Amino acid sequence: MVDRIFLNIAPDTHARDHVLIAPPGRGNIGDQALVEAFVEAVAGHVHVVVRSDADVLVPEHLEDRMTTVPLPALVYGTAIGRARDLRTLATLLAGARSFSVIGADVMDGAYVERASVSRSLLARRAAELGYDSRIVGFSWNKAPSSGAKAALRAASDAGVALYLRDPYSADRARVDGLRVRDAADIVFTAGTRDDDAVARWIPDLEPDGRLALVNASGLVGAAVDAYTETVALLRGHGYRVAIIPHVSRHGADDLPLCRTIAERFEGDDGVTLIPRLLSPGEVRGLGARADIAVTGRMHLAVMSLMAGTPAVTVATQGKVEGLMSLFGTPQLCVEPGDGFERRLRGAVVATLSDLPRMRAAIGARVADVVGLAWANVAGLRAEVKEGVR
Repeated sequence: MVDRIFLNIAPDTHARDHVLIAPPGRGNIGDQALVEAFVEAVAGHVHVVVRSDADVLVPEHLEDRMTTVPLPALVYGTAIGRARDLRTLATLLAGARSFSVIGADVMDGAYVERASVSRSLLARRAAELGYDSRIVGFSWNKAPSSGAKAALRAASDAGVALYLRDPYSADRARVDGLRVRDAADIVFTAGTRDDDAVARWIPDLEPDGRLALVNASGLVGAAVDAYTETVALLRGHGYRVAIIPHVSRHGADDLPLCRTIAERFEGDDGVTLIPRLLSPGEVRGLGARADIAVTGRMHLAVMSLMAGTPAVTVATQGKVEGLMSLFGTPQLCVEPGDGFERRLRGAVVATLSDLPRMRAAIGARVADVVGLAWANVAGLRAEVKEGVR
């Protein structure tokens, strides 16, 4: 069926359009940031394939650069719905020059193996048809599912370019027989930043006031006491603290946990709860203004580190260690589980005591990491005006 649907499809060498398979999105700032970064980075218009229009928002500054295309069964659906969506995908490809998948942490089968396999199969078929086909900036864990591994190996053998976003993931993938290319998370290429976000959300912050961001991930929901102690520690060092959710969706909602922690500081004007998910640009604005971030979400760490801000990060999913290796800061990783409260406190105290040196060390590596991130769009990259990005 797939062969019949794609029988007469071939890349248009004169086209400027691209087809991008989005990550799950819907209430995840990191997934939104990944899509926006890709669209900003490539030349031409991007058709972003989503399950529904609610998964990925089209920001105002990209309204003329991207279109969302709901194909609910393409990655997750059953045979009949998938056949319908494949026909729509074929129409999109007929006017495109490239096919890309945001790999993130959804390629190794850790969440839904069938969806990981589907993404690899789609990229493989595009490569077989002659498209520039790639899987952008993804992690690869220590124990990928056998089906996901086999499907990605077949995609690699068919010519799909695999861009791994950290050296640990790249090493694991090579051991598993994948032909990979070194990269970094594509969000490091993002050129938009809302510097007014600080005044909008923390209007009484003094120009020279110290700011800390704290995110409590819904994936580590039993850690209220640890995060509460962290906020108290930061307040004791004179920091204004903004408690910021990064994901808000069923099964992994940061907002209730962040709200619970903020309620423990009711009456303390030095603690502010950000009551909703922000745009990636707003997060980058806060991350650039902050002196330190403490987060359970990797992309809040990415959007802080790209401004030179140290981000103490809870290392769930096995992807944070590789990120921190790019900056030479393994001490910023904190393992969850028994002893988490003690480890988190120790990492925050150590970071605060060495803040100027750590900021300088991170800042010295940012340019190299950004360069690695641009590898994700090699051959597709938009022209960059001097001083803009």
